[in-house]
Amino acid sequence: MGRAFEYRRASKEKRWDKMSKVFPKLARSITIAAKAGGTDPESNSALRTAISNAKAENMPKDNIDKAIKRASGGDDANYNEINYEAKGPHGSLFFIETATDNTNRTVANLKMILNKNGGEMVQTGSLEFMFSRKAVIQFPVIEGMNMDEIELELIDYGLEELAVNDEIAYLEGEFTAFGNLTTAVDKLDIQNVKANLQRKPTSPIELQDQQIEEIELLIDKIEDDDDVQAVFTNIA
Repeated sequence: MGRAFEYRRASKEKRWDKMSKVFPKLARSITIAAKAGGTDPESNSALRTAISNAKAENMPKDNIDKAIKRASGGDDANYNEINYEAKGPHGSLFFIETATDNTNRTVANLKMILNKNGGEMVQTGSLEFMFSRKAVIQFPVIEGMNMDEIELELIDYGLEELAVNDEIAYLEGEFTAFGNLTTAVDKLDIQNVKANLQRKPTSPIELQDQQIEEIELLIDKIEDDDDVQAVFTNIA
């Protein structure tokens, strides 16, 4: 059928593979938010944000609705949000956020991945000072958007920095401003918004390209675990 067909098939398979990993994590975030603050997005800002993130990844509405309903499903929705810290090769550090219903399974899986790839888990709290928490919001810049006006509008809500890269706007503020910032962005009626709390390295390290590839491979393996919601590192 030719190279064009093979390329399209490979592209589709890559997208399907991404969705098979991303959608369950997004669904888990929705369930956790709904269980913690109620199933009404209007009164639950965390749920509203989780739904917005899911929609930005083109998650089907049925999947979103099922994740919300799961919040009242008893044991099926008993996830614990637990953070783990680790050291990797070449001076790399990792802060790993999970949502799990079985901590023994999660710890065993993470230890196995790290041990096989030159890393090790460390005591919780030992790397906390190496990362600062930030509220991060991103959305595509479309024609007619006035980024200067958006920046001025959001400064009063905790915006510290706004940057545009490859037609994507990145907003950053202190983690305590997360709720105010997401609410303010909602009022601006901006579409395809992704918002989350990220951990930025306080002392980022510079590495060689080959070393970065090695660490990125390790990050991919960690992220492939179903219980892992996010991985942050100290690489510049």
